[in-house]
Amino acid sequence: MPRLASGLANWHSLEQTLGDDCLRISSYNLHRCVGRDGRQDAGRVAQVIKELACNVIGLQEVDNQFDGGHASLQLDYLAQQAGMEAIAGHTMIRHQGNFGNGLLSRHPVISVRQHDFSYRTREPRGALDVELDVGGTPVRVVVTHLGLRPAERRFQVSRLLKLLHDAPIEQPIVVLGDINEWLSLGRPLRWMNGMFGRAPAERSFPAWAPLFALDRVWVRPRHDLLAFTTHRSAIARQASDHLPVKALIATELPARKRR
Repeated sequence: MPRLASGLANWHSLEQTLGDDCLRISSYNLHRCVGRDGRQDAGRVAQVIKELACNVIGLQEVDNQFDGGHASLQLDYLAQQAGMEAIAGHTMIRHQGNFGNGLLSRHPVISVRQHDFSYRTREPRGALDVELDVGGTPVRVVVTHLGLRPAERRFQVSRLLKLLHDAPIEQPIVVLGDINEWLSLGRPLRWMNGMFGRAPAERSFPAWAPLFALDRVWVRPRHDLLAFTTHRSAIARQASDHLPVKALIATELPARKRR
């Protein structure tokens, strides 16, 4: 099996060989479906989602607006186009509509929780915490979008780690999202890596000329992360200001855990 420098398998060589008990998951900051050309085009984003060929997709900056009697319900539209179930995790609720995180899934949903990570007077932030049934294994998926300022991110990661500290060690956990951490040695990244193991870093922002690895996926246990890559298609470079990232994750519990 071809290997990458990170020690992970090559996505394309591995994906075709894995069964349904493998979690194919992506993180994608939609930027309200506003692309490089300044146009809001949910259809273009839907095409990128189809290209990803993932069964679970964590979304950030999903904009469900109501304006002058016209609705732009991005999450529902994208779910319909992809043939997936939509789970909303909005962090801003306004009279025009909602804005924030979301999850698309083909796996059955066991439970949904939302957590508020807002910091002082900064833009509201939070996490969408969803338990999925992946081939008979309960997998906890947390989708988040951290703040722009270092103090915000430190506060938010502290809240996130406290939230996950007492999770059963045998349950697979995936944390993904736009971490907004520009520095590879920033404390939020070091804290996350300390709990979950080092997350792979591939440049995903800006989409048309990626320089920064803002979009991350952490997995516990770390050895269940089999492959990770940035999706770099031509339409993905146009559809949003972030490229989506995606991971292959082994989720079948050892036999001793299923007894």
